[in-house]
Amino acid sequence: MRDLLKQIAEDNQIKIEKMEVMPEHIHLLISFRPSKSGSSVVKALKGRSAFLFFKNHPEIKQNRMWGGHLWSPSYYFGTVGNMSKEVVEKYINDQIYNAVRDGKPYPSPH
Repeated sequence: MRDLLKQIAEDNQIKIEKMEVMPEHIHLLISFRPSKSGSSVVKALKGRSAFLFFKNHPEIKQNRMWGGHLWSPSYYFGTVGNMSKEVVEKYINDQIYNAVRDGKPYPSPH
């Protein structure tokens, strides 16, 4: 998933500043041109990654895992305005620590 998202971001002129893939969700700190909307960026990342993931793993979609969907329709999108980029990066990094501390499965960063 990490490589898929990196390629999709590059293809869409989206810069991934920080990414952590968690077992059931992903944290991203991204930057993109002001001419793009946040919703169009999320649509590109979620839509294309789902398409490519299911293309590479058709058995998952055929078995109707996750109701045939890779992503839930919801997402959180916020701008880094009232907080610094470093604060957001720390929050993302802390998610790894919290998962390990709580004994939750955590995928390899590679």
